Amino acid sequence: MVDVLTPVLSNAWDTDRPWTLESYESTGGYGALRTALGMTQDDVIGLVKDSGLRGRGGAGFPTGMKWSFIPQGDGKPHYLVVNADESEPGTCKDIPLMMATPHTLVEGVAITSYAIRANHAFIYVRGEVLHVVRRLQRAVQEAYLAGHLGKDIHGSGYDLDVTVHAGAGAYICGEETALLDSLEGRRGQPRLRPPFPAIAGLYAAPTVINNVESIASVPCIVANGASWFGSMGTEKSKGMTLYSLSGHVARPGQFEAPLGITLRQLLDLSGGVREGHELKFWTPGGSSTPILTAEHLDVPLDYEGVGKAGSMLGTKALQIFDETTCVVRAVLRWTEFYKHESCGKCTPCREGTWWLVQTLARLEAGQGSEADLETLLDQCDNILGRSFCALGDGATSPITSSIQHFRSEYIAHFEQGGCPFDPAASTLFAPAGANA
Repeated sequence: MVDVLTPVLSNAWDTDRPWTLESYESTGGYGALRTALGMTQDDVIGLVKDSGLRGRGGAGFPTGMKWSFIPQGDGKPHYLVVNADESEPGTCKDIPLMMATPHTLVEGVAITSYAIRANHAFIYVRGEVLHVVRRLQRAVQEAYLAGHLGKDIHGSGYDLDVTVHAGAGAYICGEETALLDSLEGRRGQPRLRPPFPAIAGLYAAPTVINNVESIASVPCIVANGASWFGSMGTEKSKGMTLYSLSGHVARPGQFEAPLGITLRQLLDLSGGVREGHELKFWTPGGSSTPILTAEHLDVPLDYEGVGKAGSMLGTKALQIFDETTCVVRAVLRWTEFYKHESCGKCTPCREGTWWLVQTLARLEAGQGSEADLETLLDQCDNILGRSFCALGDGATSPITSSIQHFRSEYIAHFEQGGCPFDPAASTLFAPAGANA
């Protein structure tokens, strides 16, 4: 592993007005696009494959391989869709990236679209973040005016239009096929696969769907080469990435580091858990990933390391909870979110998340019994792997993992007839807007 911090995507975040085209071009911005336009499309795809870039939206699928699934010579239009519907509780990396340096994403969109032979790209942004939508729209406008988008880009003969689309605020639209339905004007619900989006995606045409950070990482790979990118990270999880630290940590924020760094190292960089307290549990990739404990401080934060520890790297949303937090109450709140955000298309998720909340609420109130824990695990078992998409699976993850690590805390609730934690001492119960 190289240096502890490797600012690449975040390198210009602290410069003067980094979101403007003038600032971006002053540091070599859009130079990678010119380089890519001088290459063949297949060579660009091969370069991204060789770099080892993996999807930064959660699953970690190889990005270049995903691009290569697009059929060539099929006579159909091809589309690129950027998933900027950042909705996972605890995840906050794409929004600051788009706010600080939107042209990084726009340049990545242009290079990726050229590589997959797409002439129209869409950036699907969460509708509530209107400030981000406006900033992206201005960045796209600047790119058009400068000739980085539009007709015959830089005399290459390649044409590209980019549309910034604001979603309507549904967590399920972060699922790629539900996002496509929403983009087409329908209710956002997952599609049955096959066919996969690479064959029949947006408007039934071949489509690549990638996360914001994945696409924003493309320009630096084109500019610096696959070997440079592969020099960071681990053997199977290459490159740098954005880790989001939040919760009971002294200095929360974004930390761009090579894949494979540990939470212990990140906590050292962020001042550690807040003064006078100690780590109790944490999420490695947002609330839909199994929770980990202080025993996992030295687990490499890459796809393989976190997977071996029994969780998922996901979106690298590291939510830190100290000993004042009631794990049952935290899991209940997450489960209430998943119940609310279920699209209702499939029975295991629609009915299952409702029953999970009922059982958890009873346990949290101290009205359950140890038999209810087995009922809860049985409910999770009936949802896991049986839902139409990953939302149901994600809803079960914090429940099963919290019972695995903190079963005694669940038992303490019904033995004491209520939550054993003092609400006055726990920031989990603090009023909305209170400083944690």
